[in-house]
Amino acid sequence: MSGQGVGTYNVDIVMCIDGTGSMAPIIDKVKENALSFYQKFADAMDENDKSVEVLRVKVIVFRDYGCDSEPMKESEFFTLPDQNEQFRAFVNGITAMGGGDIPENALEALALALKSDWTTGGSKRRHAVLMFSDAPALALGERASQSGYPSGMPKNLAELGAWWEGTDQTMGSTYQAKAGRLVAFVPNAEPWTDLQTWNRYWPAYSAAGTGLSELDIQSAIDLLVGSF
Repeated sequence: MSGQGVGTYNVDIVMCIDGTGSMAPIIDKVKENALSFYQKFADAMDENDKSVEVLRVKVIVFRDYGCDSEPMKESEFFTLPDQNEQFRAFVNGITAMGGGDIPENALEALALALKSDWTTGGSKRRHAVLMFSDAPALALGERASQSGYPSGMPKNLAELGAWWEGTDQTMGSTYQAKAGRLVAFVPNAEPWTDLQTWNRYWPAYSAAGTGLSELDIQSAIDLLVGSF
């Protein structure tokens, strides 16, 4: 990306996408926003006289442990625009299906995002997470006894918060708290409201059970670019 300005960044973004059946009415819009993200982000950075040296995007699709055959599906990091076709193929393969009760394993998805192989390159960097869900989240560990539940998960929300703030160094990741940014398109419900004590967290609340009708990827981009 071009840019003559105040900073050149290496940017990694992990998109956590609710893939359960309740997302069926809006999953196409979420996928459309995910696929249009690169160009909108590049344009916003240029408009703000900022430059990105390397942009990578990863996707985590989450459902319910104990209810779904594939409760969590992670992609690799795709370097954009060079790997745009691979990124597009992964996103287009997302289908809204399954899910047990209303809460989903979104917090495990967020924990897995933080455990990603984040960039350590460049003089400046950002480690951003975008969360898309129309439901509350299960408490961490509530489904820990289920087959396939990932190892090394935080025991509770406080421990996940310590990961986010960088005060707990045990998760074994290249994540850097000062580079972290979290934008969540989620219902105005627990645990998303509990995260308001976190630094660098911006929720865009939708009404629980009504989907994400006000979903606007541009607002997420504006928040991210404005925080650089």
